[in-house]
Amino acid sequence: MFHTPLPIPATPSREVVHEAYAFACMRCGRGWEQSYEIEHHVDPQGRPFVVYLADGERVPSPLTRPGCAVCGSQVVRIMRSGRVAAAARTEQPPAGPLVPAQDTTAVRMSPGAKEPAGERHWHLSDLLHPFRHNGRA
Repeated sequence: MFHTPLPIPATPSREVVHEAYAFACMRCGRGWEQSYEIEHHVDPQGRPFVVYLADGERVPSPLTRPGCAVCGSQVVRIMRSGRVAAAARTEQPPAGPLVPAQDTTAVRMSPGAKEPAGERHWHLSDLLHPFRHNGRA
């Protein structure tokens, strides 16, 4: 005797998981971190599916094809959360003397050179630096 299975109703409530990832663009060297809310659902046919939200907006899964917002490259390394922040901490200069040193910028700079920018531009080597020391990726 043939029985038609009853449809499984969609889950009335959703399960939400919070995850964060760090990303590094292999083309331009930009590094960034993003937190996601991952909603787990079940469709009316009983198949599970997930919805990713970043800053309240629905976005594609960061594990499929993340892209760099600066250069548009799809060649992006995904790492566990905290890698970009850790790289930023290792690049901060040590505390200096309490009395400011003489300004020698004019002596070191060649004629026509621009003043150094105040904002740090991260390069790929800066972001991957922690991986070279501990052997874990």
